[in-house]
Amino acid sequence: MSGLVDRYGRVHRDLRISLTDRCSLRCTYCMPADGVPWLRSSTLLSTDELVRLTRVAVSLGVREVRLTGGEPLLRPDVVDVVAALAALPTPDGPLDLSLTTNALRLPALAAPLRDAGLDRVNISIDTLRRGRFVELTRRDRLADTLAGIEAARAVGFSPIKLNALIMRGVNDDEICDLVSFAVERGLEMRFIEHMPLDGGHTWRREEMVTAEELLAVLASRFELESLGHDGSAPAETFRIAGTSSTVGVIASVTRAFCDRCDRVRLTADGQFRNCLFAREESDLRTRMREGADDAALASAMQACVAGKRPGHGIDDPSFIQPARPMSAIGG
Repeated sequence: MSGLVDRYGRVHRDLRISLTDRCSLRCTYCMPADGVPWLRSSTLLSTDELVRLTRVAVSLGVREVRLTGGEPLLRPDVVDVVAALAALPTPDGPLDLSLTTNALRLPALAAPLRDAGLDRVNISIDTLRRGRFVELTRRDRLADTLAGIEAARAVGFSPIKLNALIMRGVNDDEICDLVSFAVERGLEMRFIEHMPLDGGHTWRREEMVTAEELLAVLASRFELESLGHDGSAPAETFRIAGTSSTVGVIASVTRAFCDRCDRVRLTADGQFRNCLFAREESDLRTRMREGADDAALASAMQACVAGKRPGHGIDDPSFIQPARPMSAIGG
């Protein structure tokens, strides 16, 4: 089979798999406080289905898989999922297998996940202040997130990347404090521009702290050396002088990296997406449950990728936010 190549020549090797749309937090920029319409359990992919679709994607050139959500550690069989994916062979060796989490369940799961074959973790933490954490997430769980970070360090995950979404007037006064926290622990801090993927569709561009603003704040305390982008990685990284640490900025809105994007996504209910901001999906779950063979599933993936647009178009006046929020798409 030929690979996952779109009409602009972009080769797709990175698959993001959402394990669940549910989350243990209710971040204001992602979900409403309550009344979230969860996916029906009958629509969710089983582990066997998920592994089969990943195997097909691997046959088309995928070499990196990241597990996302919602909160992926809420899936009861997450360790089994990791073990099954880690066992998938590729012509280039094992899959590069990572997971993005809020870390609340890492104290119990870090060691089993590491033993099952998980390579790396990305941990979301937008503030170091307990009161602000409660305001942002609607849950008093900062201590649990910090414990999860320490659990990930203790079992040897490396690198451990901390992700923060910075919002104007909300947590933009903690940019340097978050970097210092990461540097002191040998972790990598990454800042993400606020994107229009919230459940309430309340995103406003003027509330977004831009990459340029982030870097200006960082330069006020740290001496930074640009390392550029690592291949198709979304973050522009900077070495912090006097340390072995780096800091990254993911400027999805103001410095879009669509021209080198190599990511595709599989939602928890089996929908294949060629872009985080796509408004169309390919229903692999229904095809699979109706008896499609691997060749048909591969063809559906390829057709979806072939229809990928040149960019997400956030800056275009005609841009329309996807109907699904980030929690239902998978990050």
